[in-house]
Amino acid sequence: MAARTLLTAGITGVGMSYPDRIMTNHDLEKLVETNDQWIIERTGIRERRIADKGTGASFHGAKAALRALEHAGAKPEEVDQIIVPTVTPDMVFPATACLIADLIGATNAWGYDLEAACSGFLFALQNARAQVETGAAAKVLVIGSEVMSAILNWEDRNTCILFGDGAGAVLVESVDPGRGGIIDAVNGVDGKGAQFLYQTAGGSRVPASVESVQARQHFVHQEGREVFKFAVKGMAAVTEQVLARNGFTGEDVKLLVPHQANNRIIEATQRRIGLRDDQVIVTIDRFGNTTAASIPMALCVGREEGRLKEGDLVVLCAFGAGFTWGATLLRWTAA
Repeated sequence: MAARTLLTAGITGVGMSYPDRIMTNHDLEKLVETNDQWIIERTGIRERRIADKGTGASFHGAKAALRALEHAGAKPEEVDQIIVPTVTPDMVFPATACLIADLIGATNAWGYDLEAACSGFLFALQNARAQVETGAAAKVLVIGSEVMSAILNWEDRNTCILFGDGAGAVLVESVDPGRGGIIDAVNGVDGKGAQFLYQTAGGSRVPASVESVQARQHFVHQEGREVFKFAVKGMAAVTEQVLARNGFTGEDVKLLVPHQANNRIIEATQRRIGLRDDQVIVTIDRFGNTTAASIPMALCVGREEGRLKEGDLVVLCAFGAGFTWGATLLRWTAA
């Protein structure tokens, strides 16, 4: 039997959605002992969006998905699969993907949630790519959607200043290889990093209880110095790896779209790859760290600002809890 010829998978549509409510650093000064200058100098964040109470990840995820479909000229009923990377699902089950499918009218789609923290979007994108390349699915929605404000301790100045809420979505389908498409991806995990960034309770090891709530175990906990150290090294290394093994250098890159966790991490990655400021997109100043929604939201901003053109060489990179990390190399196809 002859080997099956793989199709070329590419991003054909992007969309995002975020809450109207803006929380500035000055607003945070009223909640915890911090100040605007300190936050900007150490993170690059000036403001973030906060979802209304009771709003789940499906709400803005569905809006972002519809905008991605509109951009691609596709209809919800044409979608074959929905993958939702998130650490803040509406509920433990059913999957947020099921809820979004219902909200947007994707009546022919199946799907699931994927939990890989800040690297979740890249992991999900790789799954979507495999589905499209093999012909198992024609159109796959990848929707990073987070309501991080729901799992923050607003008395912990080390974490509450960092995160924001929002959603970003892309449609992945087969494209003409001459236009571009997803070229390569490198992903990895190391569970030894679990001790530095985690949420203790809510899973099977520590189910929700009066005791777990009183002990504040349902909030994000982070050892900032350790995470920063590994993130700086890991995000740059995986970006170098995916470029080098495909014969590219920083000079070839039109746009680096990094996970927006900390501006100093982004700058360190930029220096190591040898990129100019105009080769890197930064959105952390206006959205904070939106975890799995970070990269697709940044892609939307890049397109809106005219920084992405068909055929441009683009690198997406992330580092997150787990530890998890990844980099995806592609030529832009969402005109």
